[in-house]
Amino acid sequence: MVQENLSPARLPPHPMLIAVVVSLAAFMEVLDTTITNVSLTHIAGSLAASQDESTWVLTSYLVANGIVLPLSGWLAGVMGRKKFFMLCITGFTVTSFACGMASSLSMLIFFRLLQGLAGGGLQPMQQAIIMDSFPPEKRGVAFGITGITMVVAPILGPTLGGYITDNFDWRWIFFMNVPVGLLAVVLVRSLVVDPPHAQAKGLLSIDYIGMSLLAVGLGALQILLDKGQEEDWFASHLIITCAVIAGLSLVAAVWWLLRQKEPIVDLRLMNNKYFGPACLMIFFIGFVLYGSSTLLPMLLQSRFGYDATLAGMVLSPGGLAVIVLMPIVGKLVNKVQARYLIAFGMTLTGLGMAITAGFTPQTDYHSFVLMRILQVSGLPFLFVPISTMAFSVIAKEKSNKASALYSLMRNLGGSFGIAIIISYLAQREPLHQTHLVQHLGEADFVYQTAVAETTHTLLAYGYAPVMAAVTAPGRLYQQVINQATMLSYGDAFQAFAVLIGVLAVLTLGLPRNKVHKKPSSVPLEG
Repeated sequence: MVQENLSPARLPPHPMLIAVVVSLAAFMEVLDTTITNVSLTHIAGSLAASQDESTWVLTSYLVANGIVLPLSGWLAGVMGRKKFFMLCITGFTVTSFACGMASSLSMLIFFRLLQGLAGGGLQPMQQAIIMDSFPPEKRGVAFGITGITMVVAPILGPTLGGYITDNFDWRWIFFMNVPVGLLAVVLVRSLVVDPPHAQAKGLLSIDYIGMSLLAVGLGALQILLDKGQEEDWFASHLIITCAVIAGLSLVAAVWWLLRQKEPIVDLRLMNNKYFGPACLMIFFIGFVLYGSSTLLPMLLQSRFGYDATLAGMVLSPGGLAVIVLMPIVGKLVNKVQARYLIAFGMTLTGLGMAITAGFTPQTDYHSFVLMRILQVSGLPFLFVPISTMAFSVIAKEKSNKASALYSLMRNLGGSFGIAIIISYLAQREPLHQTHLVQHLGEADFVYQTAVAETTHTLLAYGYAPVMAAVTAPGRLYQQVINQATMLSYGDAFQAFAVLIGVLAVLTLGLPRNKVHKKPSSVPLEG
């Protein structure tokens, strides 16, 4: 009888196995936040829609995802964390299949909305399950696994999406989630067990007011961020309306939630001197990660003629670098002060952004790959220490709500990063163009020489003298536009470098942790 109790079949699964299983589902969900970006043109053409209309395929998913994220901790408490996690995986899998089968754009947008609702709980539940599966002294390794999901998935999304779209059909972007989702459901059902504090507490009460204010506020905010540049920001009635709704709803939500004994989202966690600063730091890490992951493929496709697959391949080696570094940083967390690791990561990432800002029209594929590797090599030194610090003093019964709030801050950072950097790019381009055009005058010797050389080249290609004389200035003006665009991209990467430099300095004010030679919990000091 004793031997039966000690048999391997009855031993609890290894925490690392649980971490891999729950990360499988979360990776699939995070991947879907970026995988459709490069496929919108194909989707629009296939479903007889315009390019502008097809962007709602992204917006609907992000809006629904943003609404569910902060509520996921409460939902997990109502029905039990494991049951809620499995429900999210199942819903995400079913709606992925439905997206692939959509026969119209409106149908696809509807199913993407449902997909975002179903997938919103996967990231925070993955983090909470992993945190409870590992002892405190090994949480650095645990968050290394979480970091791979959060960093590598958005990097690989455009690459995988571009490859599938170019070589197969855009519908397989969604169909490939089905076998992964089914496998994840089976494995989670077999391996994951809810600890007492994560079991179902039942539907004791519903904070309808707090839930409504959050849903409306975050939904309007996400539409504002995703459609702002496209709609010319506050020149659009849609954006003004969303801004007013988001502002009023979120301010009211904060006021309301802070006055509830059991709020649906526990904002009081932000008062924790470790969790609060960590949430702010992860907001800016999401800002830089998602912003730069959007910016570089845009540059490569618009100015260097790369197709979607090749542009994605520039990003992919960086993902491999992250996979290699994450476990190493996970072991360093208990040996080196967190703020030093974070400062080092900021330095690496900032250096990568600054070097990328110096690209030229002659920069080749391999140089861009190396630039991207340097950009993302610092991210493991950011995600792991920040996550470890954030949850080091969070009570277990608060883990679900803390994970939901932490994931929301990271995703909001990504949404702000994409919106702000694209807007900044659009503002810098006309400024550079205006400056460059000042030199296109008859009195400028360099310009007149360039016109003469271009005219001579056109004559050599068989242009009539009159046509060559008319075409030459236009050719030069097109070069001015191209140069202005490239300069604006350089400004955008430089802005990232400056932001990260400021954050690196602020990192020195983060709480200190005592370093232990032997594995043990890592208490934090003020």
